[in-house]
Amino acid sequence: MRDVRESVRATLAELGRLRKEPAVAQTVRSTAAATISYVVALQLSSEPAPLTAPLTALLVVQVTLYATLTTGVRRVNSVVTGVVLAIGFSALVGLTWWSLGLIILASLIVGRIVRVSEFVPEVAISAMLVLGVTRVGDTAWDRVLETLIGAVVGLLFNFLFVPPVWVHTAGDSIQELGRRMRQLLLGLGEELRKPTPVERAAAHLHEARRLDNDIADVDAALRQAEDSLRFNPRVKEGLLHRVVLRTGLDTLEICAVVLRVLARTFTDLAKEREEERLFPDEVAVAIEELLAHVADTLVSFAVLVTTQVRESADAAESRLAGELAAAAAKREEVAHMLLRDIQRRPRQWQLQGALLAEIDRMLDELDTEHRSRRLMEELDRVTREHHERYPRLAAILQWYRRVRRKRRRPAAR
Repeated sequence: MRDVRESVRATLAELGRLRKEPAVAQTVRSTAAATISYVVALQLSSEPAPLTAPLTALLVVQVTLYATLTTGVRRVNSVVTGVVLAIGFSALVGLTWWSLGLIILASLIVGRIVRVSEFVPEVAISAMLVLGVTRVGDTAWDRVLETLIGAVVGLLFNFLFVPPVWVHTAGDSIQELGRRMRQLLLGLGEELRKPTPVERAAAHLHEARRLDNDIADVDAALRQAEDSLRFNPRVKEGLLHRVVLRTGLDTLEICAVVLRVLARTFTDLAKEREEERLFPDEVAVAIEELLAHVADTLVSFAVLVTTQVRESADAAESRLAGELAAAAAKREEVAHMLLRDIQRRPRQWQLQGALLAEIDRMLDELDTEHRSRRLMEELDRVTREHHERYPRLAAILQWYRRVRRKRRRPAAR
């Protein structure tokens, strides 16, 4: 009996995990919206099989509400543009090989003019389908009606069943990136205990270069999270969440570049000192501890930028501050050890100096004060660009805030 309960519990947990997957959510939502739009189109359209409506719903319903809104507008715009072109051509010429080529050319050109983005081919498709029938007028407006039904059902579906916010998915990706960078730093530190062949140092360098692929994957997850925050009634501070995650990923990307340079420094040093250890024993141990502190700092930073609860954020910031202090103290100790080592054997002194410079860059990027300043600058920039792009909306919001302040003053008196 206990095994059955555990099996059921495991199955429910797996279903709960799958429900949060973007691919699963997209599949369920698109299927439901397409089916509903087809049922509605059967009642309103004169076509016996109004498949344009579910097709439109499939293309309109996206994982996020913002993507659904923008896709729906472009989709309807592309179909209406193609239908209008077909009606105009049908009034002048019939369907011949040259008129077909001409309407395709005109549709592709007009589609780019009206800015329907990825739906430029849909303009030509709509025009060809309408031009190829005998009852152009009826078929044209039926196609517009079906497109509108699919778009409206798709939009209403996402308004009534608001898509989930994918911040946690992006946060998990950012934390995984931080852990991957931590493992690489720890691996670099472990190589210092023994003679390091050039091949092994070069392997760490190649691994550091592959971080670019991880950053690209995290960027894709973050873009989806940013879209899920736009126009979403579940989110009160969507702009702040977007900026926090984006600046956090930017910082980790800079650290990944510095980490790649650091791995290159170790590789160059291994080439110059093939028959000996890279550093004396005590220096190697100190550098390994320094890299371990920097590695823990990277993970603490990733946790901080992905934490939304106030108490948890305070704890994460305190932990990051502690890791930064420990890394800075160890950095000073390593600097004095390296200076003594350079005085005894000055060969490749520039590589040892580069090692400290790269550590300094990473610690500076992860510093909490630098982080706060960068965050405020990005918030100001995004707000300013929003006001410049939508001046009327900004003026309305500013007027609304003034009205609210005036109403509060008499109440306070």
